[in-house]
Amino acid sequence: MSKYYFTLCVFLCFILSANAQEARSANAKWKGFERVSFKIEGHDGYYVKPNKPLPGNPWAWRSSFPDWHTDADSILLSRGMYVAYIDVDNQYGGPQAMQVWDKFYAYLLKNASFSTKPALEAVSRGGLYAYAWAKRNPDKISCIYGETPVCDIKSWPGGKGTGMGDTTSWKQFKQVFGFTEEQALAFKDNPVDNLEGLAAFHMPLLHYISNADKLVPVNENSNILVKNYRSLGGPATEVVIDKQPQELFGHHFMIEHPEDIADFLMNNAYPVKQVLPYANYFKLRKGLNKSLYSFRHSPATVAFLGGSITFNPGWRDKVTIYLKERFPGTKFRFIAAGIPSLGSLPHAFRLKRDLLDSGKIDLLFLEAAVNDRANSTDSLTQVRDLEGIVLHAKRANPQMDIVMMSFADPDKNRDYASGKTPVEVANHELVASRYGLPSINIAKEVYDKIRNKEFDWDRDFKDLHPAAFGQELYFANIKALLQAAISPGVASRKYEPKPRRLNAASFVNGDYYSINKAKPGEGWSINPNWVPKDGLGTRPGFVNVPVLSAEKPGAELTLNFRGTVIGMAIVSGGDAGIVSYTIDGKPYQNIDLYTQWSGWLHLPWYILFDGNLKPGKHVLKLKIADQHNANSKGYACRIVNFLRSE
Repeated sequence: MSKYYFTLCVFLCFILSANAQEARSANAKWKGFERVSFKIEGHDGYYVKPNKPLPGNPWAWRSSFPDWHTDADSILLSRGMYVAYIDVDNQYGGPQAMQVWDKFYAYLLKNASFSTKPALEAVSRGGLYAYAWAKRNPDKISCIYGETPVCDIKSWPGGKGTGMGDTTSWKQFKQVFGFTEEQALAFKDNPVDNLEGLAAFHMPLLHYISNADKLVPVNENSNILVKNYRSLGGPATEVVIDKQPQELFGHHFMIEHPEDIADFLMNNAYPVKQVLPYANYFKLRKGLNKSLYSFRHSPATVAFLGGSITFNPGWRDKVTIYLKERFPGTKFRFIAAGIPSLGSLPHAFRLKRDLLDSGKIDLLFLEAAVNDRANSTDSLTQVRDLEGIVLHAKRANPQMDIVMMSFADPDKNRDYASGKTPVEVANHELVASRYGLPSINIAKEVYDKIRNKEFDWDRDFKDLHPAAFGQELYFANIKALLQAAISPGVASRKYEPKPRRLNAASFVNGDYYSINKAKPGEGWSINPNWVPKDGLGTRPGFVNVPVLSAEKPGAELTLNFRGTVIGMAIVSGGDAGIVSYTIDGKPYQNIDLYTQWSGWLHLPWYILFDGNLKPGKHVLKLKIADQHNANSKGYACRIVNFLRSE
């Protein structure tokens, strides 16, 4: 293929685009319909009004080349759908373009009452925009129509395969993303990549393609995307157009039946399905002004403290990506402090070591409601834990913002079904309300949305450890809260008086107390790098660490300490026994260390001996009992840390 013909084709595309822009600026009508024009952060945007809008105001969103093959759009307008477009050309679906798209979407919903789920149209390079936004917002679209869509930047503009590529656009793409050549070739968020979330929403895709396309070869673009999407369970259709004439090396072709495209777009976008807004399920209270100030004026640290739902990849990763895209000039440090199985009691005592000791934290995401239910943490202890975390964190950095999150599980669904607010949710909200903290009640939202027939637990959520669908839903809620907090544009560090405590004995000084402080008797020993030998599972932070252990009845230790609270963090495996303990010579009490999970996991398990001691010196004595749980294989006690608060 000669460079002359390629240059000519690029020039013709430029002329077509330039003429189209001139036509848009010169006319108040678009194909005979009224066009409303405006700007979003300096970018030209508009929407076209049907003469008789359908109920709910459904709409189609063109991602690029808005005046190319408009017959389907004209049909949609005649049927009552809106058509909209925002010009962020030469951005290749990059992060800044996505921020403009977010604002464009919010503008249309707020100012024109558009439906919440548009149909996306992706012509050529528009595939980069449409799929980039769709993967960030699978909950906000109804379907995607792609016409010869670009699905891999290595194919176009890179030209690294059989495609012709575009040297100028490839250079521009690298500049937009700040990539070197090597980084561009290693880019892993093309439209063909990371389709799990989109597929989880069962988003219908329709691509019109030509096997003769040499500019955007289908075997490097649409074919791969559709194959990947179908392998994830997503519905996708490719329609091959081979009929002549075809232009621009097969990239342009005639569409004989645009009504088929219009039918696909309209059937998925209408009738408009009413969804419950995310704003119903979060409370901003005093907002995030302090952390926003840090984001805009200095390096910032964002931490995530929680259990397995925070530990597992998914919503947390998407939050970090969103913050980096929303604040591109900020140097972020992210701390992932999720450990499976841990709830508010462990968080209160590991907060200092796992988070605060690493330096100043500006924004903390905190979740404990799921594991507090699973671990049978009583209501009073939950409040003392959560309030202790908040006050301890605020003492370390008074300017820290904290978002409290109540995640979903089947038990909470059952509580809501019986007309009860789950205790864990009530306690999260109680503490958040007292200290003016933003909170998100995803547990209630999941229950309500299931009742509203927006999705199904077994098919979509699948487990309290959310599948891809649930991860996207969690992120969408957090993103909605962040956008609501950011939108006023206020970022200050105004002093706020401290409210009165909910509980005077909350664990505001919770910390680990070293096992080396104990005076072990015969039968106790410290393994400096403990690893189980029985093949059972472990949790991060509770393996390859020092462990004080005893495995025979009668083994006793003594711990002298100062404080008002004492407890221990153990690993409870298949041979966990029963311990007897006394504090300050009081009668011995027994605690069974074996849990319902111990048969397959050395579970991190936090035990509170006493949370109401008088300030001052105390003595704990602990010994291995001569009995054990019927399901246990032994008498073991393995202590990773003691728990103490002064």
